[in-house]
Amino acid sequence: MDKKTIKDIDLKNKRVLVRCDFNVPMDENQNITDNTRIVAALPTIKYLLENNCAIILCSHLGRPKGEFKPEFSLKPVAKELSKLLGKEVIMANDVIGEDAKTKASNLKNGEIMLLENVRFHREETDNDPEFAKKLASYADIFVDDAFGTAHRAHASNVGVAAYLPAVAGFLIEKELKFLGNAVSNPVRPFMAILGGAKVSDKIGVIDSLLDKVDTLMIGGGMAYTFFKAQGYEVGNSICELDKLDLAKEAMEKAKAKGVKLMLPVDTRVGKEYKPDTESKTVKCTEIPADWEGFDIGEETIKLYSEELRKAKTVVWNGPLGLFEFDQFAKGTNAIAKVLSEIDATTIIGGGDSAAAVRKAGLEDKMTHISTGGGASLEFLEGKTLPGIACLLDK
Repeated sequence: MDKKTIKDIDLKNKRVLVRCDFNVPMDENQNITDNTRIVAALPTIKYLLENNCAIILCSHLGRPKGEFKPEFSLKPVAKELSKLLGKEVIMANDVIGEDAKTKASNLKNGEIMLLENVRFHREETDNDPEFAKKLASYADIFVDDAFGTAHRAHASNVGVAAYLPAVAGFLIEKELKFLGNAVSNPVRPFMAILGGAKVSDKIGVIDSLLDKVDTLMIGGGMAYTFFKAQGYEVGNSICELDKLDLAKEAMEKAKAKGVKLMLPVDTRVGKEYKPDTESKTVKCTEIPADWEGFDIGEETIKLYSEELRKAKTVVWNGPLGLFEFDQFAKGTNAIAKVLSEIDATTIIGGGDSAAAVRKAGLEDKMTHISTGGGASLEFLEGKTLPGIACLLDK
């Protein structure tokens, strides 16, 4: 990685502003339902504690759209962090207000505080220089460890880098190592699995991966756009009629490049969008007009599994079916199981595919699960991520 990390800079006794990704799911009583992102920040925080730093953490949570909304407060995160670290995390009641300023200036080495949700200020998403300057004034050094927002140019992950020496934390270092190697230096055969609902969300990634992979497998809702592009009936399945040309182009590019592009051969269809709907498996060329495709079928699972057993590097982004409903989670779960068993570097590209792997209880069996859905997609597309570009070069 050609960006400086916290190991490349003298941190001893410094005041450090750390951008974390604490955008965690909560229930209606503000209980955290999945603390994965908080746990992911611990190695960086502990390293800064070992260096006797005064640590000011910041993050966003949800989309409060520039207003103070108590349901988006980071207080539950401070509580969870205190529990995980066995050490009090001081909570500020604001971001650049009097409470945060006072607590930051009184913060001693070896102490940690968390600012309130940076998105309570519209200036955060506008990357307002004055707002960024005020945030930066709390510290001597900036550490970015929020890969989940690296594709956004916001004040707390890009703006502050104009005022402070900026380096990557361990989480960003890990993301760049695994995703970077997969893209630029994969052990072959290199295979990618792309699922999710829409071709339009993934077309840039499809295009980019066709220059790199040996095999590309398509599943999820976007498979039906590929079927329609070949003239097949797709019934009530998700289908982007305005993207048929893109699907055709992808198939042609794969052929020209000698990439094995695999599409499902059978599909599990349902009568309607509900968990207990009547369902059956049909060939992909024989989807009934009033049914809807919700998962890959058994034959496809078999074909994809056989192919994946030859892989040495696999990147997976997007579930292969409606995994939220148990009867349509079979394809996603079966592929997750294969990935957990093969002798290969397996990289799960965040978002729903990460959720599916966790739901299947197989997260410990994967080489790397990305913490950034949108960021990992854009990285795989070969786009420059502003939150990475602003860090100091080695």
